[in-house]
Order: sequence, then C-alpha cells, then structure tokens
Amino acid sequence: MVIAVVDGQGGGIGRAIVERIKKELPEHKVLALGTNAMATGQMLKAGADDGATGENAIVYNMPRVDIVCGVVAILNANAMLGELTPKMAEAIGSTEAYKVLLPLNRCHIHVVSVHEAPLGQHIDGMISEIKRYTREHTEC
Repeated sequence: MVIAVVDGQGGGIGRAIVERIKKELPEHKVLALGTNAMATGQMLKAGADDGATGENAIVYNMPRVDIVCGVVAILNANAMLGELTPKMAEAIGSTEAYKVLLPLNRCHIHVVSVHEAPLGQHIDGMISEIKRYTREHTEC
C-alpha cells in the first residue's frame, strides 16, 4: 500500500508520522507530500520513500494513494496559515483513499468528543488504525 503523509509549515508533525510508519509498517511505501519544500524535506529525512511539494503534487497524487495521513486541518481550505490551498483540500477530501487524521484543534477547527492528549498519543492511535486498515485490506 502507498501511504501519503501531508504536512506543511515546518514539517514536524509529518516527520513524526513518517518515522512511526516506517518503524512499524516498513512494508508499505510512504509518500511525503508537503505544502512547502521544508515540510517535504523533513519527511524525507524521516525516511519517506519519495516526496513531492506543492499544490499540483498533492492534487496529482491523491488518486494514486491508498491511505492519507495528516492533521484534520488538511481538509480545510487555507489551513496552515494559507499554505493549504482550496484545491489541495478538495483533492484530499475527495480522494477515495482512506483518511487517518490527527484531531489537533488548530486552524479554527475543534473536534468534539476527542480527548486532549499529547501528539505522541494521537500518533499511536493513528498507527494502530493504519495497522488495522492495512491488515483488513491486504487479507482480501
């Protein structure tokens, strides 16, 4: 399976996600998709198999991936201080890929009924869900 990790700004969250995926699910390809070159670079340093930057890269790759990971804000046009364009948000939201998103309450989005926890705990939950999904969809 191809797992896309979408991040922007400094790329720190994407880097943490990539590190965990590569450690715990090394059999899957990780594609780093950054809204800027710094974010893509951080994810590549963390071990992503490939990477691309910008609006066209994200729009082009959404139909080609099986899973998309990132923060919930990647579904919101103009998130990340405007780095995430409306076309990016539309492509991510419209893809048939399974979306596993971190419930970080930023960008004027508050996800209710989700407990506040450190980023690491949310990434633990993300990895557990990716494992469950890949297990169910590779046994078919």
